[in-house]
Amino acid sequence: MTFAAILCIAMILDALLGEPETLWARVPHPAVLMGRAVGWVDDKMNHGKGRVVTGALALVGLIVLVAALAFALASLGWLVETICAAILLAHRSLVDHVTDVSEELANSTEAGRRAVARIVGRDTAEMDDGEVARAAIESAAENFSDGVIAPAFWFILFGLPGMAVYKLVNTADSMIGYRTPRHEAFGKAAARLDDLMNWIPARITAVLIFLINHRPGGWTSIRQDAPRHRSPNAGWPEAAMAVSLDVALAGPRSYDGAMRDFPFVNETGERELGPSDIERAISVLWRAWIAALVAVFIIAVVW
Repeated sequence: MTFAAILCIAMILDALLGEPETLWARVPHPAVLMGRAVGWVDDKMNHGKGRVVTGALALVGLIVLVAALAFALASLGWLVETICAAILLAHRSLVDHVTDVSEELANSTEAGRRAVARIVGRDTAEMDDGEVARAAIESAAENFSDGVIAPAFWFILFGLPGMAVYKLVNTADSMIGYRTPRHEAFGKAAARLDDLMNWIPARITAVLIFLINHRPGGWTSIRQDAPRHRSPNAGWPEAAMAVSLDVALAGPRSYDGAMRDFPFVNETGERELGPSDIERAISVLWRAWIAALVAVFIIAVVW
């Protein structure tokens, strides 16, 4: 069975089942294990001089280990590879988390803040309703790229090892890929490799979102706004989502008590957002997922 055919089944399994709490309450999710491995090398190796090289070597070691484990699992047959791929995809869990924000925000601002704090890294204590909704929509767009399109892209190219290595690198970037005194050197390789591995998937995500929500002149706006984002990749799905919904995303936000004056994406779009706008974003996610599934199915048929 081809990688594309396996991926079709895995995407459907993920969409139907998501991440069953009863299972992952008993055994650690593979992403959790990857996080523990990254945390271990950070604790044991992130010290002394030459931390750029040390961090790169640590990352290479983890990549080799994860690729070998994934290859061993894939060698057990297409069924095992399909189940593993479904576990590493994150569409249903993303939709569930973003839906939680919408539902909680409809109840109260404080409930919305608590819900969005589970999916974003910025300060949430002082957010108003519009800022909560904006954060949720941004997370929906960025994580659709990181959690669905990118792993699917690397699976089609290299099977389960490709998907697993991507998930490891993405996990490492989320943990140590920051420009802080502790991690700027040690996490540099993880941050750069994550940027590289997301370069094509982020733009594929933008194309998918744009095509299913076509707006005249929309692609021109996306191309102009995406580079304004602080991330070389996240700006593409966020700009596409902003244009599709005609809302302003990104913009100023607070991290660790310090306000950052980031520019808006689609700055002329609506800024007074609420639960209904989050629901519209969720609808975009599902339609983009269907478009991605159809594309993978076509690849499976013709490849």
